[in-house]
Amino acid sequence: MHKINLNKFQVATNGTVRDINSRIMLNLVRRHQPISRADLMRYSGLQRSTVSVIAGQLIADRWLKEGAVGNLPRGRRPTFLHLNADRCGVIGVDVQPARTTLAVSNMDSQFSALESMPTARDASEFIARLGHRITDLIRAHPRKSYEGVGISLPGRIEVGSERLIFAPTLGWSELDLKTPIERETGLPVKLENAANACALAELWSGQHLDGVSNLVAVTVSDDISVGMIMNRQLVRGSTGVAGEFGHVSQVLDGPKCRCGNSGCWEMLASNAAAVRYYAESASVPKGAIGSKSDMATVPFGDILRLVEQGDPRACKALNQMAHYLGTGIAMLVTGLAPDVLIVVGEVTRVWDKVGPIVADAVKRRSFTHAVTRIVPAGSEAQPRLRGTVALVLQKHFSAPSIA
Repeated sequence: MHKINLNKFQVATNGTVRDINSRIMLNLVRRHQPISRADLMRYSGLQRSTVSVIAGQLIADRWLKEGAVGNLPRGRRPTFLHLNADRCGVIGVDVQPARTTLAVSNMDSQFSALESMPTARDASEFIARLGHRITDLIRAHPRKSYEGVGISLPGRIEVGSERLIFAPTLGWSELDLKTPIERETGLPVKLENAANACALAELWSGQHLDGVSNLVAVTVSDDISVGMIMNRQLVRGSTGVAGEFGHVSQVLDGPKCRCGNSGCWEMLASNAAAVRYYAESASVPKGAIGSKSDMATVPFGDILRLVEQGDPRACKALNQMAHYLGTGIAMLVTGLAPDVLIVVGEVTRVWDKVGPIVADAVKRRSFTHAVTRIVPAGSEAQPRLRGTVALVLQKHFSAPSIA
C-alpha cells in the first residue's frame, strides 16, 4: 500500500493522465526500441488513437524518431520508433578523492567524450576548476541543447537544498556545489551520492532489474557507501543520509575512522583497508626500504596486480578485506533482504577470489531466508557516470508525483 500524503499532494487532472501515458510510452520505447505503434498498443493496453496522438506529440517534441519500415506478409507496413538519443546532451561528473571524471552523454548513456582532472583538496579551488572544465567540454562538443549536469560524490547530499552534508574522504562538509556550477555553466545541476548514483544506473538501465523490485548497490573505494532501491524507489531518508552503512561499527575497538567512530565497516573492508593490511604485514625493520611506512603508500591497484601474480602478502591483505566486505554485506542481506546486491569498485577485478569469501561470510552470518544475488559491476560499466545521466533525465521518464 502506498499511503497518500494528505499534507502534500496534487490532485490528478486530464493533463496528469496524458502525462502518465506519455511517460509510459516513452519508457516502453526506451526498453523495447525499435518498436512499432502496434506493439506499443499491445504493451500499454492503450487504444490505437491514443497511441497515435501521444507518439505524434513525442515525435514533435523530438523525444522520439521514426526509423525503418517493417515488412509484413499483408496489411500496413509498420514504421518503427526509437528514442531520439541526440535530442539533448548530459554532462556527467564522477568525483572521487584522487581524480574526477567528466563525460558527455546522450539519452542512451552513450559517452561521446571522457576526460579527467585531479580532485583538488581545497573545495573552492575544485569548484572553480570543475565549472571551467564543464564549460570547455560543452564548447568542444556542441549540441542543440544540454539537459543538465549530474554530479556523483563520495558523500551525502541533503534532500531539498542539494548541499553536500559531508564527504570524509574528500575532507569537505556543508558545501554548496550546485549554485556556483549552475552559475558558471548556465545549466541545472543535480547532485547525488555515488552509491545512489550506481543504484539509479541500474534502475535506468534495467540490466539486473528484470522482475526485481529491491536492489542494493555497494560502492567500494577508499570508503564504502550504500545505495538502496526499495519497491523500485530510491531510498534517501528524510534528510538524504540514508545508507551510511560504511560508518556502522563492526569492531568496537577497531581503527579510528574519519567520522570519529571506531571500527567502521569502511575502515575494515575498503581499498584503504587493504592497503593498510598489506603495510601491516611487512616484517622488515622500521626505516628500511620496504618498511611499513613505505608500504602504506602502495596503491590498491598495485595490490590487485600482486594478487593476480600470486603474491602471498597481497593475497592475505585482500582476503582480510574480502572477509569484512562479506560480513558487512551479510548485514545488508539480513536487514534489507534485497533481490540483487551489486558491488562496484576496483575490487571486482579479482572477484573470482573475493566473491567466494564474501558468499561464505553471507552464508554464515545471514540467518534469514532472503535469497540475494550478489553481482560484481566492473568499472568499465561506468555505473557512477551512468547514474548521473539518469539523475538528470529521470524527471522525463519517472512517474509524475500526484500524492
